[in-house]
Amino acid sequence: QVQLVESGGGLVQAGESLTLSCAVSGLTFNSYAVAWFRQAPGKERDIVASISWSGGNTYYADSVKGRFTISRDNAKNTIYLQMNTLKPEDTAVYYCATKITYFSDTVYYTANDFGSWGQGTQVTVSS
Repeated sequence: QVQLVESGGGLVQAGESLTLSCAVSGLTFNSYAVAWFRQAPGKERDIVASISWSGGNTYYADSVKGRFTISRDNAKNTIYLQMNTLKPEDTAVYYCATKITYFSDTVYYTANDFGSWGQGTQVTVSS
């Protein structure tokens, strides 16, 4: 069974940084693409960043380009989201999600493409 566990959220002030982690289990040979989504109370879930099976292809939402970096360590089955220069508008619950790709090195960035989701980790940025 596929399981995803996010960690690393917390409370920071604007301009500071956080790094989120997503530990994946239940998938072999790292044959999956991964994305980070976020959702604030009362709002829809939006894409933040996505990365392909090999890590060679990435996608970023316009709102985080130049500030956030997605990466993966397939040997550790862990995906990271480095968030720099955080803004109050970044406040949300952050979720990681996986899509089985069967070794296709494609990035995906639509929520309904992803089949497995983590429980989320809260990021709060104060002004």
